[in-house]
Amino acid sequence: MTEAAKGILAMVSACVVWGLSGIYYNALSHVPPEQVLSHRALWSFLFFAGVLLFQGRIGALGAAFSGRRNIMFLVLATAMISLNWFVFISSVQTGYATEASLGYYIFPLLSVLLGRLVFGEQLTRAQVAAVGLAALAVAVLSFGLGAAPLIPLVLAISFALYGVAKKQIPLGPVVSVTAEVLLILPVALAVIWLTGGAGFLDSTTTAVMLAFSGILTGLPLILFSYAAKRVRLGTVGVLQYLNPTLQFLVAVLVFAEPFTPWHGAAFALIWSAVAVFSFSALRQERASRRAAIAATGVSAQIR
Repeated sequence: MTEAAKGILAMVSACVVWGLSGIYYNALSHVPPEQVLSHRALWSFLFFAGVLLFQGRIGALGAAFSGRRNIMFLVLATAMISLNWFVFISSVQTGYATEASLGYYIFPLLSVLLGRLVFGEQLTRAQVAAVGLAALAVAVLSFGLGAAPLIPLVLAISFALYGVAKKQIPLGPVVSVTAEVLLILPVALAVIWLTGGAGFLDSTTTAVMLAFSGILTGLPLILFSYAAKRVRLGTVGVLQYLNPTLQFLVAVLVFAEPFTPWHGAAFALIWSAVAVFSFSALRQERASRRAAIAATGVSAQIR
């Protein structure tokens, strides 16, 4: 198997875990979301710290807290990922997994927009069209529901801002995520202590599931990091949509959540935006590849 094929397999595996994780957290509906989140932070920290110890890189954790700028963006990243996790767990437990999947469809398109606004990145016409379709989808759903779809917006905005913060932190994914869960760990431990174990003592099954949430959080991130080094960026962007697609299918087919005509109209617009965005990303990737090949040929002729 080639390195690229291994990367694609790792990326698909990560997206499958993320896409089906709603089933797992739905099975923990008897545990309040803030308690599930607290255990997720605790066991994630132990998992990531164990990985760093195994790699002999635990000392790199200190570098994450060196400098006021690093700490500022780490705090922002921690706040955004904690909000994202909490809203996702709450939406799955309360019957709004469909809205959650919509948020993860919108997130990459919002990230493109933030890239333009924050980092001055140029947008192609296709990307502008995709962002416009996503905005129209939100407007349609807002009109149909009679209120702004807060769950998709909070999930998309928090994850997009998390990406902005991560772009400013010069650390690898495992080190930075370990630092993030370390920051939230005191709050998580306080919740667990004040609630008498935060559901951990309810039953052996619940305790095992809460502890396993650390691996469920950490493993796909490591797979994603492995894939990102071996798969072209455009391919990664397209494969990422497997996650919200599985979330959507789980919400409608497994949880049997209501899917109104307004949801249908909004998702049709979102899927159109995804198609436009993905086509543009793949076309850009091919153009970059051709340019690199041409540059290599010119360099060889000069030699």
